[in-house]
Amino acid sequence: MLKKLVNIVIFVPLGILLIVLSVANRQTVTLAINPFDTADRMLSVSAPFFVFLFLAAILGLVLGAAVTWFAQGKYRRRARNEASEAMKWHREAEKHRSQAEKLAAQTTLPSPQN
Repeated sequence: MLKKLVNIVIFVPLGILLIVLSVANRQTVTLAINPFDTADRMLSVSAPFFVFLFLAAILGLVLGAAVTWFAQGKYRRRARNEASEAMKWHREAEKHRSQAEKLAAQTTLPSPQN
């Protein structure tokens, strides 16, 4: 319930803001990639301004996610190593437990008969 409320409080205003930005920035702009000759049509893109805004936001999200992914790689590697080590020790414990059960079954003394 709290998660839905937080989503509504955050995402509804954000969606409204994005719609307002899209409507307010419909004019066509040209992004010139060639810094020396801005009139070069081969290295320029014309689109509504909100498209460039959305592409910049998406690029920022993707780059941020990639940086976070690579920064946390050492923790994922450590978790994998510790999980494999835990499984190794679990198998070792099971092996010793079965050996102890076999030994206990072999050394069981017969009950004294009266």
